[in-house]
Amino acid sequence: MNEHLAALQVAIPLIAAPASILLRRPSWMRSFTVAVTWGCFVMSLGLLIQVVRFGTISYALGGWAAPWGIEYRVDLLNGFVLMLVSGIASAVLPIGYGAVGDETDRGRNYLFYPAFLLCLTGLLGVTITGDIFNVFVFLEIASLASYTLISLGRDRRALRAAFSYLIVGTIGGVFILIAISFLYQLNGTLNIADLGERLPAVLDTRTARVAFAFLCVGLSIKLALFPLHQWLPNAYAYAPTLVSAFLAATATKVAFYLLVRVIFGVFGAAYVFDTLGFSRLLIPLSLAATLVGSIAAIYQTDLKRLLAYSSIAQIGYLTLGLSMANANGLTGSIVHVFNHGIIKAGLFLVVASIICREGSSRIEDLAGLAHRMPLTFAAFVVGGLGLIGVPGTAGFVSKWYLLLGAIERGWMGVAVLLLLSSLLAAVYVWRVVEVAWFRDPPAGAVSREAPASLLIPSWILAAATLYFGFFTDWTAGIGRAAAHALLSAGS
Repeated sequence: MNEHLAALQVAIPLIAAPASILLRRPSWMRSFTVAVTWGCFVMSLGLLIQVVRFGTISYALGGWAAPWGIEYRVDLLNGFVLMLVSGIASAVLPIGYGAVGDETDRGRNYLFYPAFLLCLTGLLGVTITGDIFNVFVFLEIASLASYTLISLGRDRRALRAAFSYLIVGTIGGVFILIAISFLYQLNGTLNIADLGERLPAVLDTRTARVAFAFLCVGLSIKLALFPLHQWLPNAYAYAPTLVSAFLAATATKVAFYLLVRVIFGVFGAAYVFDTLGFSRLLIPLSLAATLVGSIAAIYQTDLKRLLAYSSIAQIGYLTLGLSMANANGLTGSIVHVFNHGIIKAGLFLVVASIICREGSSRIEDLAGLAHRMPLTFAAFVVGGLGLIGVPGTAGFVSKWYLLLGAIERGWMGVAVLLLLSSLLAAVYVWRVVEVAWFRDPPAGAVSREAPASLLIPSWILAAATLYFGFFTDWTAGIGRAAAHALLSAGS
């Protein structure tokens, strides 16, 4: 069974998606979907352990060896991302049918679980495949499922947000597909590893440069990199909160993984950063994302929109570390993929708890709520400290590596702006804390703690934020090893 884990990682949720519809009863569909997500998580852990012990895994589908056949390839980087995607799905989904039903049109609840499994399939497939055309196929599967999940929100604006995301996402997909066709024209192969070996001979052509530009634009749209981020705030704000938790923690992280794979695995870091000077474009966009996203978050009146704009800022940290093209910066980006994933998923689950009890996520409606839901808001404080990057939280670890990477490059201005963006994060986190803890509740306000089905996963992710802030050997160790492997391959 172990030798087929790579194929089963994608095949099981893909088969389970249509199979879940046959169950019809929501409770059966939920139990079935939870079992599938936990199965995927166990398999991803197994794959990551195998990679750590024995090295890169190559799985040839259909008995056709790469590069002629389709290959699933698992190394430290995508093994780490596989574990994050399946782990977040396992953490957020068991919060219960009630949390799904409260924020969706009850007449369409049966669509949620198959769409969730299809989205999971797409994200896992994008991460594990070694074929660049399959990347496009799985990316579109994940995107189409995401549009459906977002549209299930009860607010009519959810449908408009999903349609806007569909239009922008389709444009991004077209850019990616055109770039893939250019690469195939140049090299006659779709295998990513094979592309990395053949492409250096034709890198000086205009077609190669256009292919890189198109891939960067398409992936930046999927990543929601500033200024191509306009689809993200509404998508996260009006989607069911469970959907926001899953997508915020996984979808943009997988898009970032793809950008890293394209730069280091296909075109090569020397060509991208030295010949093309890509850092000169990526650094200002990344810094703008961290500052504009944080400033926009400060002025939001809804907690979900605040967290959405915060995600734009955190995406800036990911691409900033990438643009440094050194071991510390790249380690910081890879570790931040994991750290921000667990932090943001936990914070959105706290929002789900608030909506469950109060029916609103407007910040002004949170007055005094921390005294009536102390455990819920304690989890929010832990996640908020992680977003700021306070020592002792997971967010500090990745930001520390980013700071080291900037100092190593001699970019003292960038280091100062990194610290400034963290201070801005403290401002918008404090806004929520001040309203919830230090304002008087409305007269006659009655509330109770969030149900265990929401509180337990919120605190599991909050505890993980603290744990990985103190014990960094595993996350930072894998991140550093992956960064060194990428730099040595892309040089």
